[in-house]
Amino acid sequence: MMNRREFSLGAMAFFAPAPKEKMTPTERVTAVLKGRMPDRPPFSFWHHFHDEAQPPEKHAAFTMDYQRRYHLDFVKVMSDYPYPKPAGGPWYELKPVDSPFPRQLRALELIRDGLAGQKYFVETQFNPWNVAEKLSSKEAVLRLMHDKPQSLLDALEAIAKSEANHVKAALEAGASGVFLSIANAQQTVMTLAEYRKFSEPFDRMVLAAAQDAPMNTLHLHGDRVILDYFWKGWNVPIIQYSVAGTKFPMSEARRRFNGVLMGGLDENKSATSSAADITALVQKARVAAPKWICAPGCSIPDDATDASQLKLSRVLHGQ
Repeated sequence: MMNRREFSLGAMAFFAPAPKEKMTPTERVTAVLKGRMPDRPPFSFWHHFHDEAQPPEKHAAFTMDYQRRYHLDFVKVMSDYPYPKPAGGPWYELKPVDSPFPRQLRALELIRDGLAGQKYFVETQFNPWNVAEKLSSKEAVLRLMHDKPQSLLDALEAIAKSEANHVKAALEAGASGVFLSIANAQQTVMTLAEYRKFSEPFDRMVLAAAQDAPMNTLHLHGDRVILDYFWKGWNVPIIQYSVAGTKFPMSEARRRFNGVLMGGLDENKSATSSAADITALVQKARVAAPKWICAPGCSIPDDATDASQLKLSRVLHGQ
């Protein structure tokens, strides 16, 4: 297993040789965004480095070494620095913050400089509901929704305004879009009516801050996500979801969504699957091409070995 401490700049003794291909990573992704067939499907994968206690220089180093090691076509920057908690009083008594994630912004600047325009990179944001859960707990947020709904709405609005500020700064730092993770639009968490009242307005506020960035992505997290609610009416070029978790095939998603679909690989098994099994998943997901980015439905296991990730990269480069 290769842990995050091994991902410091200059720490790698070996990098897998880059294959000779017709397109650059940027050209490959750009082709997909424009609905043109690339030389091969662009791909990426990621996992959490658990570096939230580290300075931004370390976070940027882990990210740069990871994308270089596995020859990813674009970089999804992990964002695990915590949202600032209120100084006193209940967790939900919040005010908008001008810059809620300053260390993350510094990391984005370093990643931008390191990539030097050779790859797109997107900034991860967890939606305001999820941030509220991290400030308290899943149970506390649901309890507040039932007991003090206006207090929750006010808190979520403050978080959304803060995240919108961060997204604008991230784009100014060079990010190609926001990767907005929505985990609460699930039948096991809330009803669609509850999502529309308590989450959707604030999710849209965060997305609006990214305007028309080319790689804005909705990550619809979870096995019971209400997929049908998101295929239309959301101004995003890319939607990602878990085929393995939802059992909803990419072929059906293609019929419902005209934009770019991201996914197809099993986030839990791809890093340990055989080359034949990985290739089979890729072939099933190809029905979404040309507007398709090959990726797992979510982050791969944090304990995935270096050897397994190198194998995954090599198989995907050969598609």
